[in-house]
Amino acid sequence: MIYLDHAATTPMRPEILEVMRPYFLERFGNPSSLHAYGLEARKAIEDAREQIAHTIGAAPPEIVFTSGGTESDNMALRGVLRDRSGESDHIITSAIEHPAVLETCKFLEQLGHEVTYVSVDVDGRINPGDVEEAIQDNTRLISIMHANNEIGSIQPIAEVGAIAASHGVYMHTDAVQSVGKISVDVAALNVDMLSVSSHKIYGPKGVGCLYVRKGTKLKPLIFGGGHEHGLRSGTENVSGIIGFSEAMRLAMEDFADNVRIQRLRDQLIDAVLREIPDTRLNGGKEYRLPNNANFSFSYIEGESLVLRLNAKGIAGSTGSACSSKKLEPSHVLLAIGLDPVDAHGSLRLTLGRETTEADVRYVNEVLPEIVDQLRQMSPLCACRDNGYGKPE
Repeated sequence: MIYLDHAATTPMRPEILEVMRPYFLERFGNPSSLHAYGLEARKAIEDAREQIAHTIGAAPPEIVFTSGGTESDNMALRGVLRDRSGESDHIITSAIEHPAVLETCKFLEQLGHEVTYVSVDVDGRINPGDVEEAIQDNTRLISIMHANNEIGSIQPIAEVGAIAASHGVYMHTDAVQSVGKISVDVAALNVDMLSVSSHKIYGPKGVGCLYVRKGTKLKPLIFGGGHEHGLRSGTENVSGIIGFSEAMRLAMEDFADNVRIQRLRDQLIDAVLREIPDTRLNGGKEYRLPNNANFSFSYIEGESLVLRLNAKGIAGSTGSACSSKKLEPSHVLLAIGLDPVDAHGSLRLTLGRETTEADVRYVNEVLPEIVDQLRQMSPLCACRDNGYGKPE
């Protein structure tokens, strides 16, 4: 199999598993215990906290370990809102956020809070001016993702963060897709909170963190023994945290490999657009994650395309992995202007550290034939000798 779905998850690196192994077996202590086993586990967690903080330009106490990006996003959005009866806070977010943010916003609206969903342009980018215009007297938080999980569009977070700071509004960004692929520095981005997930950078699933700038007033979602500075109670996932830390370290060590990955991605994009008519690249090419290619193929369904590719030994996706089982067209593709039919014909291919030039060549060999076969079968397409056209 050629795995081209790294935006959904990444395979754990063997060296990370080896670093984690002792914390399943010999070093199994509870970090809250005062004996040698517990102290050993506590030191390992604090060393990991320091390592992760260093990679994003934070201070160790500003790192709160979570179960991953979804919990981190929930903690950021729900944790800063006031809970006094009768008070309504206002949140600004974008129309193309991950469901972890959008569904949380819908829940908060049910509680009486206000949410403004800022639109994006054809490349999937917000206009910082639109964000500033949306700020109200009761605006408490701006949450804009650093890079989109479906089309890879990179947002002007530093500019939006500066706007938020000038208005005394908290700024959060979901950096789950961007960490390890583009520069992520919390000071340069002007953010108060930032979400990270381990399994997007070749680490274990079920662990991540929320960066919380010192002085940010945040309420916990989970109550108990007061772990993680009182913000996230529950015995820490020691082995997962160790693996997460090592994944962050290796991601920074191998950061230069993104140049090679971007070159392969460009070869893939250029060949697909050249060889397959009635095809569109979703999202712009300039402000885009180096490993992301998202296409829409007119007159076919993305689900059928993914299954045909799988039969040829290629793993890709249509829409995002968190919502790909839904029948509705991608909210991201609709937001950038695609009609529902073309949005259904999308394919996301996301490259990784093990992707080779031979892999890309193979994809470019089999994809045109698969698309042609599906179009020949499609009731949406009147196939003609001189190309494709919509039925009359």
